[in-house]
Amino acid sequence: MDSPTPSRPRRRMRTVVISAAVLSGAVVLLGGLVWGGQRSAVYLPSGGEPPPAGDVVPGAEDVVLHTDDGLELGGWYVPSTGEDRDAAVLVTNGNAGNRESRAPLAQALAQEGFSVLVFDYRGFGGNEGEPTEPGLTADARAGLDVLREHGHDSDRILYWGESLGAGVATNLAVEEPPAGLFLRSPFSSLADMAGSHYPMVPEAMLRDSYLVQETVADLDLPVSVAIGETDTVVPAEQSHAVAEAVPDLVEEVVLPGTGHNDPAMVHGPEVVDGFVRLADEVL
Repeated sequence: MDSPTPSRPRRRMRTVVISAAVLSGAVVLLGGLVWGGQRSAVYLPSGGEPPPAGDVVPGAEDVVLHTDDGLELGGWYVPSTGEDRDAAVLVTNGNAGNRESRAPLAQALAQEGFSVLVFDYRGFGGNEGEPTEPGLTADARAGLDVLREHGHDSDRILYWGESLGAGVATNLAVEEPPAGLFLRSPFSSLADMAGSHYPMVPEAMLRDSYLVQETVADLDLPVSVAIGETDTVVPAEQSHAVAEAVPDLVEEVVLPGTGHNDPAMVHGPEVVDGFVRLADEVL
């Protein structure tokens, strides 16, 4: 005898169960991709290993940063070329490129009398390792050690944090407070950035946090914030929110009509002058 044909309600239920199973599997797969691949969307090393320091910046020297978890990272120490202020700058890069692309900034700061360290994080600039938030903070800490080895006292060192590097510099400032902190194009948190660019990614799935706005609110040190008002990478309102959270805000350096990677924002005279005003305030 032939089997009875399933009733319409049973067929509908079976379809619902199968659809739910497929959707559940898709969600798990998507979650796995987001969890496993998100750092490749956050950290974008490019440019390969830079040339020797002296080939790019006259008078600069190659240095090696030794992290507390055993990595060796490449960096450039750029001595002051202007009237020496007996002060140094630790530059923490954004999420792309390598130290060679920060050479114009290093030269501009050196001309203002600062010695400067630019370096590449783990996984950047030919360095070994995989970038993570704790790892990048450890890398910056190793950079601070290099500046001290070159004779710079902690109370004569300032941090320049660029974009994602503002999160790195802010994290380091909690444990190693600088004389002053300059945040160029900071975002309020990585979750806020994800919400701006990838609104479908749940905050709970982010592996790194970079809670810049929350962290600066607890810092007891002078801070200046540089903001490009037409920044399409880090929304200007996030940078303004960071500035508003700072207890000891020296200045908001606002550049109208300027985007995230415009030369004026990266190493132009307005942002460099803003940094100099911060240094004059604290040194």
